[in-house]
Amino acid sequence: MVIALAMAAISTAACGQKKESEIAPKAVEASFQKKFPNAQKVKWEKENDSEWEAEFKLDGKEYSANFSADGTWKETEHEIAKSEIPAAVQNALNTEFAGYKIEESEISETAEGTVYEFELEKGESDLEVTVDANGKILKKEVEEEHEEKD
Repeated sequence: MVIALAMAAISTAACGQKKESEIAPKAVEASFQKKFPNAQKVKWEKENDSEWEAEFKLDGKEYSANFSADGTWKETEHEIAKSEIPAAVQNALNTEFAGYKIEESEISETAEGTVYEFELEKGESDLEVTVDANGKILKKEVEEEHEEKD
């Protein structure tokens, strides 16, 4: 009986440990806490050897934020409703991408400023578009669909 309890305790403790990829360096976590003190339900993921991403909730919205391994903030993104798209940005989309439907819209903030990122769809055509706050198209990229072939 004692051995069974000991094994159960060890098993539970092992399951409760986080994987190394879910534990951000102290500098990253400290930077995150300073920038987002009210964040909730934070989940960390190692993006690559030099970057970490936190997914979290803030003010009822889902966010993601990226930090370099030394704790330097790089970017924060969150989805926005169509009603939150500024008029200049919406006008640019209507002009440049007439007939396309907005599938997803996000706001991305970096040290360089704020941009709006969109996934647009028209028939079989999918685009990723980045627009600055003044309505200038910064990036237009065709998304390729990968279908399995028999």
